[in-house]
Amino acid sequence: MLAILPNERQSQADARSLTDVLAALHAQSEISVEIVGPDRLAGLGADWSDLLGRADVHNAFMAPALLLAAAKAGTQVVTLLAWQPTPHGRRLVGLWAFSLGRPRGAIVPFKVLRAPASEHAYLATPVIDRGCVEATLAAMLDALAAAPDLPKTVTLCAMSAEFTDILQSVLASRRAHVCVFNETQRPALAGSADPEAYLQSALSSSTRKKLRQYRRRLGERGKLELHFSQSPEEVRCAAEQFLQLEAQGWKGRRGTALLSRAQDAEFTRGMLSGLAERGEASVYSLLLDGRPVSMQIVLRAGSTAFTWKTAYDEALGDLSPGMLLFEDYTKALLAEPAVTQVDSCAYDDHSFMASWTARARVVDLMFDVRKGAPLQARLATLINCNYRRLRARVKDRWHQGGAQLKSARKAIEKHVAARPAAQPQPARSAA
Repeated sequence: MLAILPNERQSQADARSLTDVLAALHAQSEISVEIVGPDRLAGLGADWSDLLGRADVHNAFMAPALLLAAAKAGTQVVTLLAWQPTPHGRRLVGLWAFSLGRPRGAIVPFKVLRAPASEHAYLATPVIDRGCVEATLAAMLDALAAAPDLPKTVTLCAMSAEFTDILQSVLASRRAHVCVFNETQRPALAGSADPEAYLQSALSSSTRKKLRQYRRRLGERGKLELHFSQSPEEVRCAAEQFLQLEAQGWKGRRGTALLSRAQDAEFTRGMLSGLAERGEASVYSLLLDGRPVSMQIVLRAGSTAFTWKTAYDEALGDLSPGMLLFEDYTKALLAEPAVTQVDSCAYDDHSFMASWTARARVVDLMFDVRKGAPLQARLATLINCNYRRLRARVKDRWHQGGAQLKSARKAIEKHVAARPAAQPQPARSAA
């Protein structure tokens, strides 16, 4: 047996490390990156589907149909397309889209590249071929750094934590400046579980009992049924019903419903129509005598589904139609073999979607694409990151205070209700 001495082991490790570096550099040199506008997005359908089959991370918010709808609604969309040569031409190995504008929630007003590109999108992760992730990321960053008419600062809102680790490693090799200013968890659903068994373990027995009561009482008011819209025409019709239902609720009163702004309504219609043509959008509706009382829009990319937005009839809020639909589409998604995971797109862990037992970590970060970012860029990034951190702390304290106040109010009401009623005093005579 040949013994390997410590210095020989180190030499072999160094040789392997050098080989890996040379292989990465060779892969990067083969990758070309285009920075394209909306006009190039319409013809990417086949390339996009092929890329999804080779990517570990599927992101519906990077779908060309969604980006094209955002651009038509007025968003300045910038898309990076990474290509790798093949014996018969080339293939798409990466897609990463941004919008141009001021950082969301920033105190220093300067223009940056923001991902996801739409304010109604909830994942910033690029879709990249699993065989060349680092090389593709490096080539994309080089392309952004060399573009004379684009900002050099990038802000990412809700980047998957696993991909953030890879990105930070690539940025570290470039000595680029990066600042992570928020990390959260949002509910997720892992596929392949038995639907009935899953809900039995995810929901308490008292919750399941209440849902059965609500479903029975709602069914007493008319015919209650679940409807699934998937064809392009069905999805377009359901989209109009959703816009109206959402606008009738608290979002409409606050002016934050999709129908409150023409650009948002145009984006929603265009995005759902474009995705539905590819079978990548669907709508679950809980119908009462044919009228939707709760609706859930679902987007898809590869084997991943995204529960995009939900709406319900607030006049029936005491019977929880939204929670009843949540129970129905949870079962439906778990029963679908093509879906391996579902992203809730929820910003917090306090809604009814928290019943899903899995959790997905997402990270907000800001960085400069240039190697060894200049001091000015570092200062701007630091100021904005600290401001975002401060805002997040204040928001957390505000929510904590509200929760404590609500708990105290309930305790007082319970205490008052438990007190015995005051006995009427006998009338005193006038004598």
